[in-house]
Amino acid sequence: MKAELRKALEETVLIGDGAMGTYLSHLGYPVGISYEELNILSPEVIGDVHKQYIQAGASVIETNTFSANYYKLSRYGLEAKTEELNRAAVRIAKKAAGDSAYCLGAVGSIRGGRRINVSTQELATYFGQQIETLLDEGVDGILLETFFDLEEMELALRCARQLGDIPVIAQFAVDQVGRTLDGYRIADAFSILKQRGADVVGFNCHSGPKGIMSVIQHQLAGPLELPVSVYPNAGLASFVDGKYVYRATPAYFGECAVQFADLGVRLIGGCCGTTPEHIAEIAKALQGYEPAPLSSQPRLPEEPLTVSRDFADPARETAPVGPYREPSIVDLVKQRYTVIVELDPPRDLDIAKFMDGAKALKEAGVDALTMADNSLAVTRMSNMALGHLVKEKIGIRPLVHIACRDRNLIGTQSHMMGFDALGIDHVLAVTGDPSRFGDLPDASSVYDMTSFQIIKMIKQLNEGTAFSGKPLKQKASFVVGAAFNPNVKHLDKAVQRLEKKIASGADYIMTQPIYDPKLMADVKEATAHLPVPIFVGIMPLASGKNAEYLHNEVPGIELPEEVRSRMKGLSGPEGRREGTEIAKELVDAAMEHFNGIYLMTPFLFYEMSTALTNYVHEKSKERAAHLFHS
Repeated sequence: MKAELRKALEETVLIGDGAMGTYLSHLGYPVGISYEELNILSPEVIGDVHKQYIQAGASVIETNTFSANYYKLSRYGLEAKTEELNRAAVRIAKKAAGDSAYCLGAVGSIRGGRRINVSTQELATYFGQQIETLLDEGVDGILLETFFDLEEMELALRCARQLGDIPVIAQFAVDQVGRTLDGYRIADAFSILKQRGADVVGFNCHSGPKGIMSVIQHQLAGPLELPVSVYPNAGLASFVDGKYVYRATPAYFGECAVQFADLGVRLIGGCCGTTPEHIAEIAKALQGYEPAPLSSQPRLPEEPLTVSRDFADPARETAPVGPYREPSIVDLVKQRYTVIVELDPPRDLDIAKFMDGAKALKEAGVDALTMADNSLAVTRMSNMALGHLVKEKIGIRPLVHIACRDRNLIGTQSHMMGFDALGIDHVLAVTGDPSRFGDLPDASSVYDMTSFQIIKMIKQLNEGTAFSGKPLKQKASFVVGAAFNPNVKHLDKAVQRLEKKIASGADYIMTQPIYDPKLMADVKEATAHLPVPIFVGIMPLASGKNAEYLHNEVPGIELPEEVRSRMKGLSGPEGRREGTEIAKELVDAAMEHFNGIYLMTPFLFYEMSTALTNYVHEKSKERAAHLFHS
């Protein structure tokens, strides 16, 4: 079958399948779960998707293994099932394909355009483990897809070549001027991949048909020496009525398929946003199409690689391409349930327990770790220092609070510039409790700015302008949140204040703890018109005394009598157990109305927050499964 696939690519245009991830999301499975886990949890679902694409006309399908490597599966605690998930995926795909379609083993980029703390040797191990399993199960070829980095692509290709002489398709994600996000020019990258033994080179994701077609026309002009593959997105995504919508229609994909084929492309499928309907139109448009022969130049001899990162061609330069940036929590919460967890910085110099908590929360799958800025005016370790530590050592996104209380205008801008230098770009702007209520009552409360003003001034840095109005040499990229206290007598007045914060530039909202499910529903109704996402605050109670203290002494927190009654007299593990159960009930209520969950860890009892994070993930899967089967 290997030789037949190579020959088929030389003689005809093969039809690939469409998206797996976004199509599963379309079916009701939320972004953020491990779609690869469905290979063993719901194999019939994955098999049905494969069959839909084959029935639409696909002659090449890829296994549901894009992120089925040890590194990416570890986020979900599934790393021990790496081999099982890959084997199951191939078996599902081969059963669906039968004799009517080729089955490619999908291998996605691990770096994904990011700088992650993974060595070259570790990458080789992860790629080798996955590719060896796919080959052992009998795939017809390997599809390396959505690579942004030539060096990582070359490494994965070498792994595949060392393990067998099976066809390998190597696909980059590129911008519209023909560079990967890591700065390489495609023409040079393709020559290197040809030297390394790629059978097919191509593109997927990141761009729609127009962008990829522009790259082929301008960067790969002249006879093609290797078959080229394209799997475009269905255009650029927009967010409409709570869902990501892709504009490119199936009919448009059919038109573009003929244009791709005329350029010499030999494998045409779809990536994000594409459906069986898109593939059906491609198949219809290419029915009976006879391609011109490819250039028959021999493969270049193997040579030592001397890869330069300066592939720029001044004659073809347009706007510079910025560095890859992970989706913000605002991006994530628009797609799926998103969990941020607050972990208080320590009040002394011992950070061991804090770091243990951060690690446990990372393993539980939280989307961001948020750290207060001396909350309640109590002196704690700098959240800038801890934010940097958890980002670099734990690999979790820090979301730091910035209070108006402790710094004047000079200190605040300096602080924000430091965050930018450290790559800490998620912040929550708060007023801050007055110093006289904290552990240093004689300290001054500065308050040079209100919370409205600090939001505006942080967003001003995003325009490349200092607080003084002078231009800076570059722009910051802060995602700024605002606090919201719904535990008030007049909710409408609180919402009006919130509207002003959004007008000042707030990108998202984090609420004070809410202990009343009815209030959550009221907040949803009162804020339905607001254009930014809301993260509902839930703080599990640790004991009866903790409940009474919060209710009677902490501003902005009010507990229903039923909750206080349940916690009365409880302490120790028993108190934390009941507090967690109450919090789970609140999570259930919150998930009925909001995608954003904001958990606050009491007294560094991070086990409570990890349990609740896991609970959110479990409920998310249950809701997705229910939606699918209904």
